[in-house]
Order: sequence, then structure tokens, then C-alpha cells
Amino acid sequence: MDVELSAHDKAILNCVFNPSLPLDEVAQLPQEELKDNEVLDNHEEDTKQMELEAIRLAETGDLARGLEIINKAIEIAPARPSLYNNRAHIYQFLRKFDAALEDVQKAISLCSDDHKKTLCLAHCQRGVLYRRSGKLDEAKADFEVTARMGNQFGKSQLVELNPYAALCNQMLKQVMDTLK
Repeated sequence: MDVELSAHDKAILNCVFNPSLPLDEVAQLPQEELKDNEVLDNHEEDTKQMELEAIRLAETGDLARGLEIINKAIEIAPARPSLYNNRAHIYQFLRKFDAALEDVQKAISLCSDDHKKTLCLAHCQRGVLYRRSGKLDEAKADFEVTARMGNQFGKSQLVELNPYAALCNQMLKQVMDTLK
């Protein structure tokens, strides 16, 4: 028998499995996938393919070539936030953390309501950079933004940064394990 959960039931389950989120935000988590809805001209449209190629090259280890291609894409479309966010990833692989942080800051500043996916990913990446540099309050603030947007990684990072939530999750896991 299939049972459809009410919004209230889903909110309660979300509280149990996401104890680090404030109660007033739990029920507001989006159910749909975040997307970017950019309107690009022909030249800017070409930068999408360049961006994908740069990502592919970076993933295969050709960071220099990936960086070269994404830099060209930024020259063509300097207002596309995803280009800066993806260049920041390459900078992280190159261990150029200051440059990566500058790029995610730029990506966040360029985002509008048409860039929800990029905004979420950029906050996530900035949270990682802040956490790496020991700026835990700033990291937590970024992960809270991503968690409210429904990002699972952001939620897990909040739990890791909150020792009380981590302890609560550990106790909940032990209870659930004994019930099996």
C-alpha cells in the first residue's frame, strides 16, 4: 500500500534527518532541481561548450589547457557566473586558493534569480574554501544558504560543523540500528 506523506510529515522527517537546520526553514526546502535559466546571445552560447570542454579537461588532469579555455570563455562572456565558479574549481586543483576564492566571490556577485544552480554551487565552494582556511563561521553561513536551497552536501557540512547535531545524529543512528 502506497501512502503519500503530508507536508507536515515531510517537515518532521526533515527535522529528524537534518537537525542542524533551523525549524522555520525545514519546511521551505525546495523539491525541484535547481537550474540556471540564462538567455545568451550567439557568442555567449559558444562559451557553454567551451565551459564543458574546460571541465572535461580539468577532470582528466589537463588543468593548464582547461584553464586556458575557460579564460577565453570569460573574455567572451564576462557576465556568466558559472564560468567563474568552474574556473574556481580549476584553481583549487592548482592549489591557488586565493584566486579560487576571488572567482567564487565574483560568481556569487553576478548571480541573479536566473542562476539558482550556480549560486548554490558557488556558496558551497566558498564554504569549502572558508572551512579550509579555518573561517568556520563564514563556512557555516555559506552552507546554511546551500542547505536552504536543498543541497545535500551543504546540509552534511552543517552537521559536521555543529558538534551537537553530529552527536544527535550519532545517537539517532544507534537507536535506528537497534530497531532493525
